[in-house]
Amino acid sequence: MRSGILFILAGLLLGGDSCAQEPETTRAAQIEAERDRKATELTPDEPTRAEQVLTRIKDEKILERIQAGYNGFRGRIGGLATGGGFALGPEYAREDLAHGKLQLRSAAVFSFRNFQRYDLQLTAPETRTRPVFFQAYAARHFYPSLQYYGQGPESEREGRSTFLYEDVAVDGTVGWTAKKGLRLAASGGYLKVHAGPGLDRRFASIEENFGGDLTPGLNSQPDFARAGGYVELDRTDNRLGPRAGTYALANFSHMMDRNGGRFSFDRLDLEAQQYIPFFNQRRVIALRGRTNMTFVRDGRQVPFYLQPIIGGPDDIRGFRAFRFYGDQSLVMNAEYRWEVFAGLDMALFMDAGKVAARRSHLDFRNLETAAGFGLRWNARNSVFLRMDVGFSHEGYQVWLKFNNIFAPKLIYSSSSHIVQ
Repeated sequence: MRSGILFILAGLLLGGDSCAQEPETTRAAQIEAERDRKATELTPDEPTRAEQVLTRIKDEKILERIQAGYNGFRGRIGGLATGGGFALGPEYAREDLAHGKLQLRSAAVFSFRNFQRYDLQLTAPETRTRPVFFQAYAARHFYPSLQYYGQGPESEREGRSTFLYEDVAVDGTVGWTAKKGLRLAASGGYLKVHAGPGLDRRFASIEENFGGDLTPGLNSQPDFARAGGYVELDRTDNRLGPRAGTYALANFSHMMDRNGGRFSFDRLDLEAQQYIPFFNQRRVIALRGRTNMTFVRDGRQVPFYLQPIIGGPDDIRGFRAFRFYGDQSLVMNAEYRWEVFAGLDMALFMDAGKVAARRSHLDFRNLETAAGFGLRWNARNSVFLRMDVGFSHEGYQVWLKFNNIFAPKLIYSSSSHIVQ
């Protein structure tokens, strides 16, 4: 009797456990079934139209095809002075002449505001067995309405005026490439300039606001002969779009006035760049410092169109182009760049700089500053298009340029800050 009772109790207990487990097992099965059902209903995310276009450009290598051209012929976008509007023209380039020993490039670029540039360049680059290089360059510029605000850091935004600038320049450079990115070169050239009243009737012409003796070189533009040289150190990972390394340049030019010597002067340009990568080079801190100094003797003057200039898309981006003219200049830039996806970087930047009448005034006081953000589109590891939005106490500026802001600029006879 006692054993029967125990048997019945044991059965009840086992039955109770079974009943308790059954709902739990059923619930787990329901959850799993629900997951399976939802999985069958999921649809892939549809990319936006903009994402589809960018993906197609990348996958089909459209940018590379445009840059490569056909039998040396291709389109050239940009390359004119800021303010000329959208610029476009044909370009012919060959890098295989004389079995690769010579490179030829020529272009004619025009803008909707009648800005014009014609240039021809012949280069014999250095090779592994020949460290000597040579370059011949000729250019013709016609800019009917460049901006001018007066001399010095005290110039006012309301003084905006325009002037006509046109020139013809020829240059020759011969140099030697040493090891570890060091290049030494000597160069010479000739420059013929004409500067006069601006042709844009929307603004005052330069002689109306700054005529007489207020603007050196406005009433007389001599021809110049130039002699000089430069030392360049390039230890970056990619000259056209660096993400790591160091770049430095020292460039000296003697500009000799061929019409009496009143405007003869010397110019020294110093520049240093540093690129600090992290997160597998997907993020970069880019730093640049640059100073342009001129030297005059015996009361001579530097013509205003050959003076150092700051303001615009390539240095202090929160100010209008050509905002400050002076005999000396100092510019500092810092950018934090990060890769959004292959072919597109974003950047935050800070700019500072000033112009001065004397070299002793090139200090860190009373600097003009700007800050902002930008986008950089890349192809073949180089920037082919960038957009920057800069803010300063004079407002904000939006720039769209077809170049890398920190691209090295060697000084030729033609004014480098104007010809861009």
